Amino acid sequence: MPRLFSIILLAVTSVMPSFALAGSSEAGKSVLPAAEVASFSNRVQQDLAARGARVAIVARMGRDPKVLPRGVQYTHVSFWVYSQITHADGSTGRGYQAYNLYQDADNKSRSSLVQDSPADFFAGAHRLDAGVIIPDARLQKKLLKVISSPTYSALHNARYSVLANPNTSQFQNCTEHTLDVMMAGLYSTNDVPQIKANIAAHFEPQKIQVGGVKRLLAPVASQALTTADHGSKIATATFGSIARFMQDNDLETNTYRITPDKVIRF
Repeated sequence: MPRLFSIILLAVTSVMPSFALAGSSEAGKSVLPAAEVASFSNRVQQDLAARGARVAIVARMGRDPKVLPRGVQYTHVSFWVYSQITHADGSTGRGYQAYNLYQDADNKSRSSLVQDSPADFFAGAHRLDAGVIIPDARLQKKLLKVISSPTYSALHNARYSVLANPNTSQFQNCTEHTLDVMMAGLYSTNDVPQIKANIAAHFEPQKIQVGGVKRLLAPVASQALTTADHGSKIATATFGSIARFMQDNDLETNTYRITPDKVIRF
């Protein structure tokens, strides 16, 4: 029996790394050449600035899409806010700051709120391909109000799950925190039960197909893979599901993909 369990667990961990490694990890050493990452992060910043975005939702591709669940393309989402930036040499300027929820390095089942630069944001990208949502002017104003207030950090739940159910408060991932902040802005509330009720009523999360055995054993491989907050079906917030929600409710002015050489309507 122990040998059979080991074989099954090995099978699960060989199939599930797309979940385990697709979480919102803080950037370390660049996977791609640093100069390419810097150039691309500047391209995204310049594109946002040209469109007059004070705040945008930006997603990075941290894993090869071929190994991700169907319907999932991007693995990390954050707010980018046009801000006053202080550089390492003490000089100041204007640019975008990324507001992230990242898994803790020493405990992947916990998370922290971290601000970093666009170059840091893309440092762990598998491919230089970003998803971008620019909210309409009214929502941008509401988002900026929430992000600059205590509500932003108060909506953070440090119990992390890659597949967090956005309808509950048991766990949270980066995309769910983004959604919670958006709902706080839309409904002018910091009441978590009300935010979750609004999400359940109006937001359709992305369905994720995970077999029964994989679902049972995934937490053994990583506590960040727990699905304890789900019923018989698994669904989580993703960049795509947030984009669809915003498009369906006329909450965005632009939703697109940007690569080093082109911009494509999402």
